[in-house]
Amino acid sequence: MSSLGVELEPVMGRATVADTVYQNLRRALIVGRFEPGQMMTIAALAKMFQTSQMPVREALRRLGAEGALEARPNGSSYVPEVSRARLDDICRARIALESLATELAVEHISDAEIDALVRLEADHEATTGRQDVYQMLQKNRDFHFAIYNAARSDVLPALIDSLWLRYGPYMRVLSKEVERDMSEHEPFLRGHKAIIEAIIARDKARATAELEKDIMLTQALLQGLYPD
Repeated sequence: MSSLGVELEPVMGRATVADTVYQNLRRALIVGRFEPGQMMTIAALAKMFQTSQMPVREALRRLGAEGALEARPNGSSYVPEVSRARLDDICRARIALESLATELAVEHISDAEIDALVRLEADHEATTGRQDVYQMLQKNRDFHFAIYNAARSDVLPALIDSLWLRYGPYMRVLSKEVERDMSEHEPFLRGHKAIIEAIIARDKARATAELEKDIMLTQALLQGLYPD
């Protein structure tokens, strides 16, 4: 285990070093592998990735520009702290964009994509038995973005992805809560099945309503941890 408390793969190949560091860190942030307020040390990350500091510095700069990290006056990068106000702000934007993407997906999704969505949710459900919270969060993301990508929009999936990146610190908090009690995962599984049923029925209103409930369920769970 590294000094950052997270295991990341070393980078191979000079031409793609900067992009690989960026993509690895981005994925780790999205599924909540870093603590809110954690400092991202360039030297520690470079050692972990087995690369020079330059690509790490560039990756941190890009993530800062996306709002995934915060730069301090001393030049260090930190994972943003969590707050009730920030949580509610992100969830409000998520509901607006993800509901629209879901509505469009119901209109455009193919039967083959629905079959794939069912398989993705089965994979997601299987993670409960394995007690692997980070795999569970990744499978949850795969499920959601299979819907959003079916919207046939060039804009919406990228905008939603940027919100999920900002949501990363809350996923860290959520992962600890679910890891403590895996039964917390059950309502999300039921919600996903309800979304699938609505999509199969080509019911836009029900699909978007179930999607909104899914987001608000997570929001309510986190609000209980941050009541102010």
